Amino acid sequence: MEPFHVFTLSNGMRVVHYPMAREVAHCGLLIGAGSRDEKKEEHGLAHFLEHCLFKGTTHRKTFHILSRLDAVGGELNAFTAKEETWIHASFLRGHLERAVELIADIAFHSTFPAKEIEKEKAVIADEINSYLDSPSDMIFEEFDEMYFRSHALGRSILGTEESLKKLNRKDLLHFRDRILTPDQLIFACAGPVHVNALKTLLEKHFGVQKMESHGLSRRRFTGPKPGRKVIQKDIHQVHYLLGFPAYDYPDEKRPALSLLNNILGGPGLNNRLSLNIREKHGFAYHIDSSYAPFTDTGIFSIYLGTDAAHLERSERLIWKELDHFRNKTISDRALKEAKLQLCGQIALSQDNGSSMMFNLGKSLLLFDRVDTVEEVYAKINSISAEDILHVSNEIFDRDKATELIYTNS
Repeated sequence: MEPFHVFTLSNGMRVVHYPMAREVAHCGLLIGAGSRDEKKEEHGLAHFLEHCLFKGTTHRKTFHILSRLDAVGGELNAFTAKEETWIHASFLRGHLERAVELIADIAFHSTFPAKEIEKEKAVIADEINSYLDSPSDMIFEEFDEMYFRSHALGRSILGTEESLKKLNRKDLLHFRDRILTPDQLIFACAGPVHVNALKTLLEKHFGVQKMESHGLSRRRFTGPKPGRKVIQKDIHQVHYLLGFPAYDYPDEKRPALSLLNNILGGPGLNNRLSLNIREKHGFAYHIDSSYAPFTDTGIFSIYLGTDAAHLERSERLIWKELDHFRNKTISDRALKEAKLQLCGQIALSQDNGSSMMFNLGKSLLLFDRVDTVEEVYAKINSISAEDILHVSNEIFDRDKATELIYTNS
């Protein structure tokens, strides 16, 4: 395996690159700020900024931004999360400078024309309404509001139609200046790119950007108030979401919980929740679990979609699985198989250039280092059965559970 390259530009911005011998390259700018970094009156501003970056720069109009990579068969895209924003591109080898220059242009030179940003509010309003039309999506939004209460982590990334109406060009400019700082920016690249060529291009297009370094001021989340909420909706299927407080990114128990999540309701078709609730009893088409760590907190959740007649029994089966891991030590064979599965999934994701790029950038931002795949495997293989038992008892506490149900009865 060729080595990762990590270096810093003259203006303090960090870069991580992984050479991959293939025809397609991927690169992106990771901004270590997202919706939780908005002030209360700025609700939806991070996502709004992400949209408006594509609406014109001092060098280009919207059409030229959208056509710059598409014209050579490439792709330009962006997304906003709770604690991060990405502007990223995929393209055939040979078009690196086209991608690097374009990302730098929209990140630092967007002009946010008033007419365009008003049109974009209507686009985002449609995006919000699409969530409202989908209970399987909306329940996660409403669960966050319930779980995180008045904290910024509980606010919808999209904002609301009312909050969007209050945002203007001045808000976009101020927020961009607040989050574009060298300490919060990572440029990540994966593909057939020589590191020296990358350094030269990044210095040319990013190194010249003058930015002030200042840390983000984030209010810590002190924990949820557990409870159960049932909401009546005009829907056919019942939607159930169960959540628990979990570990943050720096916590040394995070890998053990990640492995446990994979066993319980991860992407494998043989996860325990799917086998016991979908395959054995036929109670659900969709059931899974997820673990979302943040910089200072985390949440473990289980989602289920089922018929109203099956909800009570499905809940009992979910708790039976959770109690199983709290009361019984996982066997050596099951633990070995779980580790093998997770390592295999990681290997497959490493074969995907864009996934590699995202993982590299986030690792460097959060930990100021990048683990090799061998180091990641070593951490997974060091997890013991006692670790799984301890984490299960610490996380799956009924007294700490938060539940949200959408029902039609």
